[in-house]
Amino acid sequence: MPPLTDSIDPTDTPAVVLVHGLCGFERLFARRRPAKGHFPGVAAHLAAAGHAVFVPRVSPTASIAVRAVELLHAIRARFGARPVHLIGHSLGGLDARYLVSRLGFGTQALSLTTVGTPHAGTSFADWAVTRFARLARPVFRSLGLPDDAFFDLTTEACARFNEATPDVPGVRTASVAGECSTPWLGVEWRFSSKIVGRREGPNDGVVSVASAAWGERREVWRADHLNLVNWPNRFMVRAGAWRDRGADYAGLLSRFNR
Repeated sequence: MPPLTDSIDPTDTPAVVLVHGLCGFERLFARRRPAKGHFPGVAAHLAAAGHAVFVPRVSPTASIAVRAVELLHAIRARFGARPVHLIGHSLGGLDARYLVSRLGFGTQALSLTTVGTPHAGTSFADWAVTRFARLARPVFRSLGLPDDAFFDLTTEACARFNEATPDVPGVRTASVAGECSTPWLGVEWRFSSKIVGRREGPNDGVVSVASAAWGERREVWRADHLNLVNWPNRFMVRAGAWRDRGADYAGLLSRFNR
């Protein structure tokens, strides 16, 4: 693990690290232009606000513990001990919490904002693991891929995670939850949304508002799980109801200065 630097220059402009979620990616169709990242348009808004922005790539399906160590190495390689704001989407929010709480990153993190993160787990993961783990695990092993992330998102695993991963005093915290229902919810989310909705209530298609609520500041956006990271909602676009969420990310950070 890279060594911690004892002192951090408070005059450095804080950087922003965007942490992708399960099966996430830094860039999609990188050989084509324009390339679309996991957080399309968000980096440009944050850069316009004066932040250096980094979207590290970590294992898409490894455990939270493994992804957090990869995240630590990536940040240290890019920024050293420079102060950073962390913004994690979905599983990425749990990675960032582990990084701050259990890997000593609380001395460097200025804030941690989670977006659509299942802090209490998601009942859709419970449903999927119960029914498909025996079938999927041999496939992942044959491909040499870990499958731990799927199990880390169950409600039972997240309960254990929360007990072992306390918040760190001095690191500001916030969360954004998504709530999306018909007619705005796409067909790709409707099945999982019903499962989560029956057990947990309003949700973004896979993570409930209740599970995503965490930290000292909490917001709820009208968005599905990917709309939260600025992937346009096609139904809202057609209806003229879609808004670019990129600017909202700069607003999330500005709230910590109040």
